[in-house]
Amino acid sequence: MTDTRKYSSIVVDGTGKSPARAMLRAVGFNDADFKKPQIGIASTWSMVTPCNMHINQLADLACQGADEAGGKGVIFNTITISDGIANGTIGMKYSLVSREVIADSIEAVAGCQGFDGLIAIGGCDKNMPGCLIGLARLNRPAVFVYGGTIQPGAGHTDIVSVFEAVGQHARGDMTSADLQQVEKTAIPGAGSCGGMYTANTMASAIEALGMSLPNSSAQEAVSLSKTEDCRRAGAAVMYMLEHDIKPTDIMTRQAFENAITTLIALGGSTNAVLHMLAMAHAVDVELTLDDFARIGSQVPVLADLRPSGKYMMSELIAIGGIQPLMKELLDRGLLHGDCLTVTGKTLAENLADVASYPAGQDIIRPFDRPIKKDSHLVILKGNLAPEGAVAKITGKEGLRFTGKARVFHSEEEAQQDILNGTVVKGDVIVIRYEGPKGGPGMREMLSPTSAVIGKGLGNDVALITDGRFSGGSHGFVVGHITPEAFDGGPIALIENGDQITIDAETAEITLHLSDSDIEKRRMAWKPIPPRYTRGVLAKYAKTVSSASEGAVTDKNL
Repeated sequence: MTDTRKYSSIVVDGTGKSPARAMLRAVGFNDADFKKPQIGIASTWSMVTPCNMHINQLADLACQGADEAGGKGVIFNTITISDGIANGTIGMKYSLVSREVIADSIEAVAGCQGFDGLIAIGGCDKNMPGCLIGLARLNRPAVFVYGGTIQPGAGHTDIVSVFEAVGQHARGDMTSADLQQVEKTAIPGAGSCGGMYTANTMASAIEALGMSLPNSSAQEAVSLSKTEDCRRAGAAVMYMLEHDIKPTDIMTRQAFENAITTLIALGGSTNAVLHMLAMAHAVDVELTLDDFARIGSQVPVLADLRPSGKYMMSELIAIGGIQPLMKELLDRGLLHGDCLTVTGKTLAENLADVASYPAGQDIIRPFDRPIKKDSHLVILKGNLAPEGAVAKITGKEGLRFTGKARVFHSEEEAQQDILNGTVVKGDVIVIRYEGPKGGPGMREMLSPTSAVIGKGLGNDVALITDGRFSGGSHGFVVGHITPEAFDGGPIALIENGDQITIDAETAEITLHLSDSDIEKRRMAWKPIPPRYTRGVLAKYAKTVSSASEGAVTDKNL
């Protein structure tokens, strides 16, 4: 029989553990509770952001579910930050860092307290990979619960509508009053940003990975279905305990391939590349940028979802969520159906009775009429990115761009010149020293990309960076350029006026200079000193790996 109290028994059993039991009695334990498996419930609740403002209620429900199934739920908190609030400021340097802090905190609390199983509930986008990395490191029976998506704002708006409205205002196409109206109505309440941005992308990928219950990714934040999802998670983790099902049993290489396939079909965020690499590292699964390219050549983009498309997650939920899409992918041999999931069943078993999308819907395209015949996540290499870069190219922007470099050493510099009209048609905006080490923290470039779209330059300007992009970014954009500028990568050597070509069909990004000219510039290049020498940003910069390796902090220890 499986020992369901492998960790908690060490903490509470025996006369010598009387002090521990005394402490736990004060937080609500009774005699019977000490004989039950302890289920740690990692809550990312915070009033920092609407994405997470309701998660305390979801944590209570998950705790009830664990208790009803015979466990003893114990809620603890980890952190969240808000990309939507911090974007365009130095505060954004802490965003990707927060993923590691979340993972570290879950590992630290669960490792200390002796939880036998875990439920982690995430809302904003770094919560999700942070939770999964923490659960993977601990390798105890665990379920992830997505906090759920937000409802659309007035006029079918969302947070990206506000960012793009700033650009429209700068262009003179929107009055101050109209901008304020969008600002006041775009975010109606609780839940994660409403398009196929990073939060909904990662929630969908985690469901396809098998680490959340079926449909967990496709539920509104405030809904009966999300309430039930939380309660069922408690029962699920108890089942996993009884059958000794752990994250390493679920998070296999084949499961990661399922997640990548699904997020491509959904037109998901570039951040997923970074996060999937990091999650795979946590379970010692070898995953590289080349895997995204290989899988992407076989998988079409089928979902007409924002930011590049028309629809929001709430509208996809209304027609059945991602399960019918996964069933289609499985039936076409594009998913590994034998992968184990947190239900204790295989992916194929979970999908067996899933109904097709209703006739007449146009959110998910048929395979013979895809939005793009292959992946929108294009892995580029070339003399500008020898270790790889990640582009988000749906085809609506075109598949090839050649222009002249306009170089900036920070996001703020670029944003100013976009809004004041200095950036013009034919420019390739280069934003460097924003990588994991150089930023540090690899800031998202949502403000510059939204300003470009708002200024009407989406088809006429490209943007490349060693930073990254929000899931809400669209246009001809290339991020994660490696090696980054701080490490002396070729992006550090670009000068204003240099010609650059981005070719999605050949998967190349080229700086039009001879090898000898590049080498001359390399010899003349001088490294910049670290921007921070104390605190979490300094520690992060010192330990973080390349973006091509997931920007993890425990790879080179």
